[in-house]
Amino acid sequence: MRKLTSHDLRDLKLLKHYRIIRKWACKTCNLNDADLELLIYLEALDLFNKNDFKKGTYSYSWDNRRWNRLLKQGWIVVWRNRNRTTQKYHIYKVSTKCKQLISRMYRIMLGEEDMPTKLFENNSRYSFTVLQTAIKNVNKDKTR
Repeated sequence: MRKLTSHDLRDLKLLKHYRIIRKWACKTCNLNDADLELLIYLEALDLFNKNDFKKGTYSYSWDNRRWNRLLKQGWIVVWRNRNRTTQKYHIYKVSTKCKQLISRMYRIMLGEEDMPTKLFENNSRYSFTVLQTAIKNVNKDKTR
């Protein structure tokens, strides 16, 4: 098995449209940028505890309610409950909904799937109009 290099990732052009894809995912799923990037980090960990979550939040803006909000909205689920004798703490994982969103983002980055623009069509706000135009440009780019 060959090891990936920086040139391989550059040739894939994986991050070419990352900003637009991230904005689309945040607007579609009602997340902010820090929450989405933290979920991507946690998905890479697979199983984690609350201390791993805290370590992941050091590079983002302070949000005291982030943990409870992500749990309540179903982005993070309990994988194993604590029982106060052998398991001292809960172990969590990202939900299926989160895994599907991240997988979809990767498929869009690789050009296997286009971003839908239907959510932004009936909104006349300037930011949505600009985002819709950017999404159409990304969908037209077949070299992603």
